[in-house]
Amino acid sequence: MERLTVFIVEDDPWYGEILKHHLTQQSNMEVSLFTTARDCLQELRRNPDVVCVDYGLPDMDGDRLLDELILRIPDLPVIIISGQDDISVAVKLLKHGAHDYFPKDDHTRELLLRAILNIRENLQLKQQVQELTQKLQLSYEIEKAFPGKSFAIRKLVGLIHKAADTNANLLLTGESGVGKGEVARTIHYNSDRKLKPVVEINASLFNHEKLERELFGYDKGAFQGAFYNKSGKFEEAAGGTLLIDDLHLLDHAMQGKLLQVVQSGKFTRLGSTEQRPVEFRLMGAVPVDIVEEVREGRFREDLYFVMHGMSIEVPPLRERGKDILIYVRRFIREYSNANKKRKIFISPEAEDKLLHYHYPGNLRELKSTIDTACAMCADNMIKPDNIVFHEVSKYTQFSNRDKTLREFTAEIISDYLKKYDQDVLLVAKKLDIGKSTIYNMMKTGVIDLNK
Repeated sequence: MERLTVFIVEDDPWYGEILKHHLTQQSNMEVSLFTTARDCLQELRRNPDVVCVDYGLPDMDGDRLLDELILRIPDLPVIIISGQDDISVAVKLLKHGAHDYFPKDDHTRELLLRAILNIRENLQLKQQVQELTQKLQLSYEIEKAFPGKSFAIRKLVGLIHKAADTNANLLLTGESGVGKGEVARTIHYNSDRKLKPVVEINASLFNHEKLERELFGYDKGAFQGAFYNKSGKFEEAAGGTLLIDDLHLLDHAMQGKLLQVVQSGKFTRLGSTEQRPVEFRLMGAVPVDIVEEVREGRFREDLYFVMHGMSIEVPPLRERGKDILIYVRRFIREYSNANKKRKIFISPEAEDKLLHYHYPGNLRELKSTIDTACAMCADNMIKPDNIVFHEVSKYTQFSNRDKTLREFTAEIISDYLKKYDQDVLLVAKKLDIGKSTIYNMMKTGVIDLNK
């Protein structure tokens, strides 16, 4: 960081010069000496990083100057130096917001220097956190996080913009691997909560007992093995966002407890009787039809309505058309950087092969496929033979659902329309059907691209 600006307010010029000389031996530190509180206050426009105040000043008591400094610059560290060692005075000043308190003795100079160096280290850490947060926010710029020109992506980006402008709880739906977590983080870092944490937990990784400990936290002695106090995800997400992945896997009892916390804004750690206030934005991610879960009684209707303040369906990869190639190039670049490889290219034939696959595993499957292709390719060129797909099931994505032939036809045409940006003529040619068939199905509502 830039030079640390330190103000010393000391009515004894000789003692003040001793302190100043000791501090200026350190590089990157600019020290200014004042003999009155008035002179110090007049120079606050210089925005000091630390102010060291003698408790017994001629024109203003140290506690009054402390209050005035904190009033004008709330986060300013103020260190009090006093000729008296009255503990009650020290306690009072520390309660009023003093950063530290030292009596004047042979150790004052070293104690003061150590305290200021600690302050500088904390300021440097804060600056680094701010810089990292800014970089993180840049990496989550909506159009950069979800690039593409397909209808599915343009619709998703529009919904992300709307979700970032509201504090409503959010339900994210979509197949496994489509990037629901990425959507949640992008919304968070583009919202008013971006300077607060986004905390994630996957409900599938814990049984009921462990999940309750993770969410609520616990006090020492709450259960066997609770040797210390531990904050939970609710506390960690305070002021920010809590994302629960696989939300539908919470049992009914946990769903009720979560609902109570969201509605009341209060929770109690395990092993405690103290109710603690908390506020966060709740996001839930589910890879299933949550409405069906409600109908079947597996998901509480009241929690569904609380979560359904806003809902976003993240489209599968097969509906993103040529946008798939954007992810392909990103994954190739990431592989090259991570493995310190020369730039890897991909042939047009390999790209065409990637575009004609339906990706049941979505982005996870695509990344795994590209990583394998990068490892297996020769001469830094990915060719069709390097692209290997691994079908887990011998059935297509349509085979496990009971539908009429007309419904299957409509679904296939809808997928192709989304994949090729609603280009009816191109889809008719690809499927070898008449364009009038597609137009009629759209006109009668059999095909609804807004679903």
